Amino acid sequence: MEETQSSPDYRHESMLIVDDNALVRDTLFRLVETLGFSVEAVSSGPEALEAMERTPYTFLLTDMKMPEMDGMDLIREARRSHPDLSIISMTGYSEGYRYVDVINAGASDFIKKPFDIEELEAKVRRIINERSLRQELNRLSITDALTGLYNHRQFFLRLKEEVVRARRQGQNLAIVLIDLDDFKAYNDTHGHLAGDEILRDVGEIVRNCIREGVDSGYRYGGDEFAVILIDASEETARTITSRLQRSFDTYGKIRASFGVEQFDGEMTERELVDAADRDLYENKQRRKLARTSKV
Repeated sequence: MEETQSSPDYRHESMLIVDDNALVRDTLFRLVETLGFSVEAVSSGPEALEAMERTPYTFLLTDMKMPEMDGMDLIREARRSHPDLSIISMTGYSEGYRYVDVINAGASDFIKKPFDIEELEAKVRRIINERSLRQELNRLSITDALTGLYNHRQFFLRLKEEVVRARRQGQNLAIVLIDLDDFKAYNDTHGHLAGDEILRDVGEIVRNCIREGVDSGYRYGGDEFAVILIDASEETARTITSRLQRSFDTYGKIRASFGVEQFDGEMTERELVDAADRDLYENKQRRKLARTSKV
């Protein structure tokens, strides 16, 4: 029996159709709607730009030869203001637009009229597959493979953005640095596979203790972790740090020291990290003294 391929799910996709020919526009609307897309259709480039400001479309399907603003100008403007938009241009055989020029203007693909829905859907599928691949490659480039947290490079990129935002908008911002106590000794005693398991567990602890969709966790170094706390007062930062501390106490396999620092409105990202690092060092020393005094 021949294996049938399941149809892709387009429920999360939305398409804006732009064509000054009412018959073509309405026909395309009905055809694309049958795929499961959310669809809107307009008759000109200026209308399309207005519509894109109101609605976050994933696809733009535009004719090339139109009054007021031709397809080439619309593609350039749409790509400039909506860089993640996937754009397919349409043109008749005799209209003189070259594929290479349209792609260089910012289109994702090019289709010649007349076409059927199967040809259009094949191009849409290819664009979605390539977009998914780019997103996955981007995710891998900013993620630590072992813990699933963001990596060291992404920490500084994101922190720089948040420092600029906090300074401009007068918002609170804090960071927490986490250093695992005696992790090298644990590795030497139990082996690196057991050490990797600890690191994965710590990644899960960090994810569970921060505010989902607000804060972000990072593997800062070999056995060091960091958290960026967005719009977090000093009290909020201390509360989340206490939550992390309790989670480590409950976990029990390894302990951790913490450094917390609040953005003062003037710091650079490097100064903020250095201040948190000093707090971490002081806390680590206090913990060592406390353990020594109990011996």
